[in-house]
Amino acid sequence: MIKGLTITPPVLGRISIGRVVVKDGKRLPAKDDQFTITSQIQNKDGWINHPLDEKLRENSNGKLRQIPVRMLFNDPELNLRAEYTLFDRQTGRPLCVGDGEKCQRRTNNGVEQLPCPSPDRCPLAQGGACKPYGRLYVNLSEDDELGTFIFRTTGFNSIRTLAARLSYFVAVSGNKLSCLPLQLTLRGKSTTQSYRTPIYFVDLTLRDGVTLKDAVQDAQSIDAELSEHGFDQAALEVAAKQGYVNSCFGIDGDETFEVVDEFYPMEVSDASNSQQGHTRNSSTTHDVTSIEQGLRQSVTAVS
Repeated sequence: MIKGLTITPPVLGRISIGRVVVKDGKRLPAKDDQFTITSQIQNKDGWINHPLDEKLRENSNGKLRQIPVRMLFNDPELNLRAEYTLFDRQTGRPLCVGDGEKCQRRTNNGVEQLPCPSPDRCPLAQGGACKPYGRLYVNLSEDDELGTFIFRTTGFNSIRTLAARLSYFVAVSGNKLSCLPLQLTLRGKSTTQSYRTPIYFVDLTLRDGVTLKDAVQDAQSIDAELSEHGFDQAALEVAAKQGYVNSCFGIDGDETFEVVDEFYPMEVSDASNSQQGHTRNSSTTHDVTSIEQGLRQSVTAVS
């Protein structure tokens, strides 16, 4: 296998609670109060909706706020990938990926493993350049049981809630997470930081009308039936783990520019730099020299 190529679950489409809009000639992220399921094809107006979006919306009174899903894996960390990630806005490639303790960072010496002080203590993370970046892979279609739809987020609320739910469901089901009938649920809340306006995050729950007792009992039966037919869930998870670690950064690079536009919008200082002649095709604004200087500062701060 080609080294440096992240092998992620096959993606059939995207699940989002926001989009990128063009305003005054600038591409800006816009939040939404419902889910949208899109294909992987874009036109001049943006991503084209997947047929499942219209199908699920028929029974939701126009607002799609619940999506029935199934997890592909029993291991929560194979379904939900989340790290602190610093993207270069000019090239679209990840420069630094960490977990709050250690990080993989591009330097003049190649990719190095270094301390990760977390964004609030890292000099390189100023201006929102580094954020938690989560990717949840879920199965929506019985026509392709190994295909997934991806939900991307940089929101702490969604990442924290999804991580908790996945770990709880795998615990109570006896490691039968992939056999549970689940649904993504959009929730809203207001905080002082949101100036009392609603902010939305994604939760993972049992489907409506299903009790935890029945869900666990059915999961045990489904798992036993699959095993009788020769389905090897353990081997599937080993293959997935090997695919994730085939790259130092563990991030699929096909849509990095779109990710940067939607989840890592430019701050004021970045915008002024762009107006001074820095374009996407120019050399990276976070060159390896400045990265190494920032690293020395962050290591000093930690110690």
